[in-house]
Amino acid sequence: MNIHEFQGKAILKAYNVDIQEGFIAETPDQAIMVAGQLREKFGSEYFVVKAQIHAGGRGKGGGVRLAKSVGDAGRLASEMIGMKLVTPQTGPAGKKVNKVLIAQDVYYKGESDIKEFYISILLDRKSSRYTIMYSPEGGMSIEEVAEKTPERIFTEEIDPGLGLQFFQCRNIAFNLGLTGEAFRNMVKFLNGIWEAFTGVDAQLLEINPVLKTSDNRVLAVDSKVVLDDNALFRHPDLAEMRDLSEEDPVEVEAGRNNLNFVKLDGNVGCMVNGAGLAMATMDIIKLSGGSPANFLDVGGTANVRTVEAGFRIILRDPAVKAILVNIFGGIVRCERIANGIVEAYKGIGEIKIPVIVRLQGTNAEEARTIIDNSGLRVLTASTLQDAADKVKEVIGG
Repeated sequence: MNIHEFQGKAILKAYNVDIQEGFIAETPDQAIMVAGQLREKFGSEYFVVKAQIHAGGRGKGGGVRLAKSVGDAGRLASEMIGMKLVTPQTGPAGKKVNKVLIAQDVYYKGESDIKEFYISILLDRKSSRYTIMYSPEGGMSIEEVAEKTPERIFTEEIDPGLGLQFFQCRNIAFNLGLTGEAFRNMVKFLNGIWEAFTGVDAQLLEINPVLKTSDNRVLAVDSKVVLDDNALFRHPDLAEMRDLSEEDPVEVEAGRNNLNFVKLDGNVGCMVNGAGLAMATMDIIKLSGGSPANFLDVGGTANVRTVEAGFRIILRDPAVKAILVNIFGGIVRCERIANGIVEAYKGIGEIKIPVIVRLQGTNAEEARTIIDNSGLRVLTASTLQDAADKVKEVIGG
């Protein structure tokens, strides 16, 4: 689950990590009020207005701007709120900005000796360890740094059984070129973000930039946190941070119906039970000359409602030219899926594109009888090859 920058910073602050302080605003008037609070509390004269969307590269699209007064913060907020912000990660459609973060200026106008770093923590599935990736070249695209100057990218492997060790923190601070008080503050910062990362069951924690101020403070100026959906049951407070307006509405609808759905760019919709069978189904679609339009796993508790919801979700994609339903009846019985297909046709109305159904396993014969006696325009298949041949036939592959 992705969360906003201001939410990620709130998590970091809860773990005693120094951050660039700020408050959220959803209207220009709120932005002026927040800027006034920051001026009163921190003595800020300049403010940073940052669009809050689930995408990186906001600065390149005009989503991060410097306000030189309280009134200027309100003006910039009025320009950002409601705009479609296009960044390298949003694609040409962009994302609507519903709120902005008004943050204190931590670059201390007129001061020198400021440094920006990149630091992230993520899971390395190959080594079954966590990795801290860091670079003294912060404040820019880390992809560009990795491409042009890969020697400026450092990593530190962390054994999950041992956790982050003190010598590793010192090694990171040394490679970042820090000494004295800044060195000690970086060690403290690293311990804090590690505790935050593990404490909230995050999949990714990325801060770009981490700032060493002119008075040797080390703080998070940005924050990107991705939480593990499978661990949210342990963190109901974090689950409430979910912003559905930032997510694909089709995937949101699928989640409400307990469906695992991922949109792809093909022309054949898939409805399958089990991730392994779903991958095999996508393979046979490719081999038959088509291209999968989605990954849709109905799971082991599929019923009439979930099957109908699956059809509705697939049919919302105008690129879909055929649908392949491939179900192995182990936990879920095949006749339940067959009844779901029949009821889906009744609930949705006529489905104008070809539907191919392969049902094998528990009560497969009864399921085929239900389909055959339904009078629906459905093609049945008994084997994977049979299903592939029918896909090829209906899409002209």
